[in-house]
Amino acid sequence: MITRRTFLRTGGLATAGLALGGLNAVKSMTAADAARIMDANRKVNLACIGIGNRGAEIIPEFEKTGLANIVALCDVDLGAPHTQAMLNKFPSAKQFKDFRVMFDKMGNEIDAVVAAIPDHSHFPVSILSINLGKHIYVEKPMARTFYEAELLIEAAKNHKNVVTQVGNQGHSEANYFQFKAWKEAGIIRDVTEVTAHMNGERRWHPWDANIYKYPEAQPIPSTLDWGTWLSAIPYHDYNDKYHYGNWRSWYDFGMGALGDWGAHILDTIHEFLELGLPYEVAALRVDGHNDYFFPKASTILFRFPKRGEMPPVDVTWYDGVDNVPAVPAGYGTSDIDPNIPTVAGGKLQPSKLNPGKIIYSRDLIFKGGSHGSTLSIIPEEKAKAMESKLPETPKSPSNHFANFLLACLGEEKTRSPFEIHGPLSQVFSLGVMAQRLNTRILFDRNTKQVTNNAFANAMLTQLPPRKGWEEYYKRS
Repeated sequence: MITRRTFLRTGGLATAGLALGGLNAVKSMTAADAARIMDANRKVNLACIGIGNRGAEIIPEFEKTGLANIVALCDVDLGAPHTQAMLNKFPSAKQFKDFRVMFDKMGNEIDAVVAAIPDHSHFPVSILSINLGKHIYVEKPMARTFYEAELLIEAAKNHKNVVTQVGNQGHSEANYFQFKAWKEAGIIRDVTEVTAHMNGERRWHPWDANIYKYPEAQPIPSTLDWGTWLSAIPYHDYNDKYHYGNWRSWYDFGMGALGDWGAHILDTIHEFLELGLPYEVAALRVDGHNDYFFPKASTILFRFPKRGEMPPVDVTWYDGVDNVPAVPAGYGTSDIDPNIPTVAGGKLQPSKLNPGKIIYSRDLIFKGGSHGSTLSIIPEEKAKAMESKLPETPKSPSNHFANFLLACLGEEKTRSPFEIHGPLSQVFSLGVMAQRLNTRILFDRNTKQVTNNAFANAMLTQLPPRKGWEEYYKRS
């Protein structure tokens, strides 16, 4: 069995800063390792990393499936109030602050990992899990940078016995199966344009965009392992504007509204229209632009080329309370799907236009929401005319959590594995780069390089990892 120390000695995958491609894998999980995935009760031994906030919402969902034994709980702040519920719920699970220590001390007792942690930590946890032969479920977006996503895609391909799943739950709900059925039946075809929008209030909107330095240092809470929280990111002094979900606001830690909601809005469009990577990404509007946190509002154009017989597609993303896109005649009302999961314990608040998308094809216009929300054809009279031609939508055989665990048990395949979601995560990374630079990026889909901006090209890998975390990015 591969241990964490063996993995670090053999080198992992590739150094940040090297050209993309040429990735080498360490030894794959053996047949004996694969056979160990289920115990006498046909349950997966699950280690949960990040057990407060979002973690506290999804860990019970895994337990409810009846397919998991929660054997380890890992969080950088085990003494904080928001982690106590899970500690009390699973008192027999071993507790850790550092996932690296967890793997060292009980790696042979863990079959799979669930990670509900800030975006900047997704890569080290995921790459180590894969290379140790542990199945991995990580919340979206899969990775924060383009290069991290590239490494994870390659790792998943090279470790075929390891199950991967990204936490965009809509991939196991009605929208996924409807979109697939409508595409296969030729109802969704010849799509040329997509409008995607998330116009709700974000936590950074009240902040001062004239910022010229990072927030002042505050005392680190006595229960918090700040160094492990930072993981591979260059050191930042602690400030509560980074913690408890605020991390999503900062370029160094999160991916803003696009990375947060894009996976729930654009996932089926990206997969079933086979969009892959764009050849151009342009920041058309950036309000409150600064070097540190995400804009108050942004409009980003993603241009995708012709794919086989499918025409080129322009996808335009809108975020910001007052950056609402135009909607076509006959759009109707903008409703929130009541099935959208809670966000850190609270429901999404209505806005002028609720999260969703408008899909324009040569013959039809489709209106859709977020997560598992199904599409409708607009205007209503066109929908009625098409009603008899619509195929039946299959029911989902499992929710997203059960799908992952059943895949660990060899009974299903995950619907959002790293190989599927990875390119979409890279699309988001390119969009964030355009936001941060407030510019237009030309991208070569074959070489995976930015061709018109050397600085943007360097941003594909971002800054080198912090001392002590370099090994996660090295190739043997």
